[in-house]
Amino acid sequence: MHELRLAFIALQFFTRVPVPKWVGFEPEWLHQSARHFSLIGILVGAVAAAVLWGSSQMLPLPVAVLLSMASTMWLTGGFHEDGWADTCDGLGGTVSRERALEIMKDSRIGAYGAMGLLMMLALKAAALASLPAAWGCAALLLGHTASRAASTSLICFLPYAGDLEHAKAKPLAQRMSPVGLLVSCGWVLLIAVGLALVHAPWRVPVAAALLAVIVGAAWCARWFRRRLGGVTGDTLGAAQQLTELLLLLTWSAVWQAGLGNPGA
Repeated sequence: MHELRLAFIALQFFTRVPVPKWVGFEPEWLHQSARHFSLIGILVGAVAAAVLWGSSQMLPLPVAVLLSMASTMWLTGGFHEDGWADTCDGLGGTVSRERALEIMKDSRIGAYGAMGLLMMLALKAAALASLPAAWGCAALLLGHTASRAASTSLICFLPYAGDLEHAKAKPLAQRMSPVGLLVSCGWVLLIAVGLALVHAPWRVPVAAALLAVIVGAAWCARWFRRRLGGVTGDTLGAAQQLTELLLLLTWSAVWQAGLGNPGA
């Protein structure tokens, strides 16, 4: 029952989906729910895949891709996209750690944030539009799940770099336990194995895409540690966006190279 409660807490934190009143809330539960963030990725990815598949049956694929992306941004309130834009603003220039953190707190979007967000969304759309609808659906499902595991892994390995007293989600400033990270990765493994079993040609892109996510998460960890000394809520959102993009680009590259035997 407690794990179900934690899953609902994660759902409430990351989406607009209402949760039952009996769930309640305690600050410590939000910290514990971090291990189920990948589970929320499964939900968001499933919505993205459903919209892409359904709309692609009636509309051109590029339009279906944009509708799919719009559906997930509405579902999550652009939560991670906002973190990416703020991180681009804060870390785009050569400013001090203190100034970068100050910029990232500003609700206004700057030039770096606008350019970064535009390029992020454009690259995602282009990568998805390069894939057949079925392959795009699979990529979305794994991408939303694995990228959230990559983001939450940073909670396990890096300290909190922001102002703890004014943190929007103070419980998330605590480090995740290794057990929690294993649970988070377990959700990813479930989707990865499921996709590989459902359609054999997806085994190659699944493996390549997960490797890309791992590399992306390691790069983010190095970047955030060097520039900020750790992570903030915005950088966690940025890590999710960047690793999701890397997964989609890798999936597209495998398709273009024919390594996944797309004719099967």
